[in-house]
Amino acid sequence: MQRSTSYTIYFWVISLSLVVAKILFALRPEIDLFTEEAQYWLWSQNMAWHYYSKPPLVAVLNYISTGFLGNTELGVRINAILCGVGMSWVTFLFGRHLYSAKVGFWAAMILQAMPMWWLASTFHMTDSSLTFFWALSIYLAYRGMEDGKKSWWIGAGLAAAFGLMAKMVMILIFPLLLLYLIYTKSWKAQSQNYILFVLITLLGFIPALIWNWQNDFDTFKHLAALSGGGGGESKAFDVGKSFGQFFEYLGGQLAMISIFLLPLFVGAFRKVIQNQDRAKVYLLLPALMSWAAFAGLSFLTSIEVNWPVFAYGSLAILMAAWVCEQSLRWQRIRNWGVGLSIGLPLFFLLPDFTLMKSITPIKKAEKSAFRRMAGYEPLAERLVTLRDSLGIEDAYIFSETYHMASELSFYLPDHPQTYMLNMGARKNQFDLWPGLEQFVGKNEVGIFVSWNYDSPGEFADFQELIYEEQLPITFREESLRVATIQVWRKLERFNPYLPDTY
Repeated sequence: MQRSTSYTIYFWVISLSLVVAKILFALRPEIDLFTEEAQYWLWSQNMAWHYYSKPPLVAVLNYISTGFLGNTELGVRINAILCGVGMSWVTFLFGRHLYSAKVGFWAAMILQAMPMWWLASTFHMTDSSLTFFWALSIYLAYRGMEDGKKSWWIGAGLAAAFGLMAKMVMILIFPLLLLYLIYTKSWKAQSQNYILFVLITLLGFIPALIWNWQNDFDTFKHLAALSGGGGGESKAFDVGKSFGQFFEYLGGQLAMISIFLLPLFVGAFRKVIQNQDRAKVYLLLPALMSWAAFAGLSFLTSIEVNWPVFAYGSLAILMAAWVCEQSLRWQRIRNWGVGLSIGLPLFFLLPDFTLMKSITPIKKAEKSAFRRMAGYEPLAERLVTLRDSLGIEDAYIFSETYHMASELSFYLPDHPQTYMLNMGARKNQFDLWPGLEQFVGKNEVGIFVSWNYDSPGEFADFQELIYEEQLPITFREESLRVATIQVWRKLERFNPYLPDTY
């Protein structure tokens, strides 16, 4: 009992230390929100049942957290940080339940060493809450299958319902649990509980159904397009390109586990194949099914590296259980793998306490890593100065990407609703909100801001260009990129690109 208590204390000391590190990262003045984080924050300023590409949970969480902490980076990222702690705690509990407190502790440490965990627990994306609720649902469902109690299944269903409100891919839990029940010959005994689980989970689908019914099922068209099955003209199957996409996908997924932990993964995987222990099969199955589903899609379309990784958390328990049975040599490999996999992200996330980041190669690597998270706050500050000096306090802000528009809305002091001028992008949430058409013919001033274009071009004609400049942006005194700023008066013609892809 004393040893179990010690492992619990070790878990919380390390996990809370990582929380402090991530808070320090969120407070770094030169690091802005990731562009997707800014978009999801803007959704929280425009609350709805659902959004074009994602369910509402990410916006709801932002709405709640910024209500307490304000519209700050920490106000947004605290959601990811808390989800990260939740993922780790569930992993600890599951590992302890299946094996021992020692396995639970090391499972949590291995999870916190995986790059997939760092992404989901540092930046508040839809994967943050999805990964937490997936892990919780998998744990509770196992407890339900183990003792047959409805209470565990109800808890699993509620967790899965929240997961479904985070990201629709949560629905993969249905075939996963069904396959496991069939594999273990438990379907007859657990069928009623499984059906109850499915019905409770589908409650999380109600917001998506309401919104899509009202909006021509845009989300489903979007998902079909992402999977290579919708939008645009059909193209001939390119074998070389398809295999290239698959191997790119394969490499990305191995990296998401961590190259330093791959020996543990290989050893644990071989053990499952050889022995087919029921608990270990259950731990492997979520990752295997998610990986296989997106591997198949990779032959049809390019897969983002984060898409399948929500289901990889149970691999940490599998690896921890395997390595705890091995020799001291393997345990040393585990220790080094965990140490390096946690230490490297910490080195880049934390402020430059050691001054090592001033070394040129390291400085360049950090600039490359945070390129998409820098420059927006100084850009917003420049716009404030221009509005004051030009006497155009009521000017509206627009860009050709939702990335820039969302970031500027966050960093401008009055958090105005910004606008996107579609100049060739696929459909997104901004296309569903009121746009620049409301300013046509009005003697109002609009400010165009872009990293990529020097003017709105043929997509928007204004009567007069009042002012323009090229604003260089730096990251830790290193040149990063240049923004175009143009101040226009009176929009006379609005002719945006009309996307035919979702």
